[in-house]
Amino acid sequence: MNLLDRYIGRAVAFGMLLTLSLVLVLIAFFSLVNELEEVGKGAYTTAMAFSYVGLILPRFAYEVFPVATLLGSLIGLGSLASSSELVAMRAAGVSVSRIVGSVLKTGLVLLVVVVAVGEMLAPLSEQRAQRMKMEALSSQVALQTRYGFWSRDGDTYINIRAFLPDSSLADVYIYEYDPDHSMRRITHARRAVLIDGEWELQDLAQSDFWEQKIFSQKLAGLRWPGLLEPELLDVVTVQPHMLPAWDLWAYVAFLKQNGLSAAQYEVAFWSKLVVPLVTLVMLFLSIPFVFGPLRSVGIGQRVFTGAVVGTLFFMFNRVFTYLGVVYEFNALFTAAFPTLLFLLVALLFFRRVT
Repeated sequence: MNLLDRYIGRAVAFGMLLTLSLVLVLIAFFSLVNELEEVGKGAYTTAMAFSYVGLILPRFAYEVFPVATLLGSLIGLGSLASSSELVAMRAAGVSVSRIVGSVLKTGLVLLVVVVAVGEMLAPLSEQRAQRMKMEALSSQVALQTRYGFWSRDGDTYINIRAFLPDSSLADVYIYEYDPDHSMRRITHARRAVLIDGEWELQDLAQSDFWEQKIFSQKLAGLRWPGLLEPELLDVVTVQPHMLPAWDLWAYVAFLKQNGLSAAQYEVAFWSKLVVPLVTLVMLFLSIPFVFGPLRSVGIGQRVFTGAVVGTLFFMFNRVFTYLGVVYEFNALFTAAFPTLLFLLVALLFFRRVT
């Protein structure tokens, strides 16, 4: 990057980081207010609520970064426009395309950092936050591992390998021991469904150990009330934002193998891959506003305009995502269409200022 790239990049990067910080402060405040309502339930404390909010912020940083780039670029380039520095650059022969290139270079550098945070740090910190909250709220002795969810009820140990989107459980193992710690029975259920506050195990295979002999049987269904506290479902159920892209793809394959709808997770997977394009589009969209209708207005009006455009994109993206899941649109089309539409709008505006 030459001197001009660095100069423009510093202004844009400062605007982006300032915007991102302010947005995260607001998100943290409202998230903390929500978490404080849970304080006092079980062993959940105020300190845990603060820790929980801190651990989920990397995920929010990843999600709001595209909109923060739009606002930050408007602030950074707007400050250069207000001091007539952009006019001086144009007078010196620097084209709008050259300035766009400098902005995009800065965006790409920050994007690499944010994607690394979103795909590596955020899922781990989110899972740690959920595990901490689960252990505090649950009266069961519970543990979340790479081999699934484990809980203990007296001399019975329960291993749940998968939590499905419809709030049912899959691949459930129950190990029952005698007081002398010898194995008494192993139960495996392909699925468990919550009915009237009690879990019903379905498609079971049981093996009883008795006097050095094993007795096996298969059952269609069996009620097991103490399998998992229902209030923990919201905490331990797999959410799309809790998984990196590669784990989302594997989870989609798992759902399809079990004959379950994977539309929500497919859209989430492609949305993660589209994030770099969304960020670049938001950066590109800021250029026409700075060199066009907002070139002579104050920073407050630029921020307001950017917030309106960013909100419109966010809302349209969410609505179209829901429509795509409900009406089973192609997942890639559902994830990419809002971004491509705003890219088209940005190109139309860009042609007017060049």
